[in-house]
Amino acid sequence: MFSAIPSIFLVGPMGAGKSTVGRRLAETLRRDFLDSDGLIEQRAGASIPLIFEMEGEAGFRAREKAIIAELTQRPTLVLATGGGAVLDPDNRRCLAGRGFVIYLCASVDEQLRRTRGDDNRPLLRTADPRSRLAQLFAQRDPLYREIADLIVASDGQTLRAIIQQILDRLGSDATP
Repeated sequence: MFSAIPSIFLVGPMGAGKSTVGRRLAETLRRDFLDSDGLIEQRAGASIPLIFEMEGEAGFRAREKAIIAELTQRPTLVLATGGGAVLDPDNRRCLAGRGFVIYLCASVDEQLRRTRGDDNRPLLRTADPRSRLAQLFAQRDPLYREIADLIVASDGQTLRAIIQQILDRLGSDATP
């Protein structure tokens, strides 16, 4: 039933649940799952904070752009992207043009709760993480919405409920 659905790309802010939802969705659909940030770390042999420290955000974004261009060409993949992947117009074109894009939306309060204590978030290394998250949300939310085929709010929902919402939509999209 879901074989007619192309690759699935999860976008959204940090802490929205892209990796968790992506893993479970891939398992359910019997597809490969990849996390673009994880693959960047693996190929660089360094953590994202270290990449930011050594190369700056621009260096990280260049690596991210190459990964997105490569991975979006793979069929039947479930891909969780980094929160800032949508900043690059080429990334948005690749994501929107090569698969089904799901925007996992989470409130700033929920993002803060889920990312608190996570040292792997260089953009939150600030005295006021809440303000930083609000700023990122204001900048990126329109870009997520621009390319989304489906928007799912992850606040207050179980993983099972989120997956079911996605499967319901994918099922209707797969119907001839």
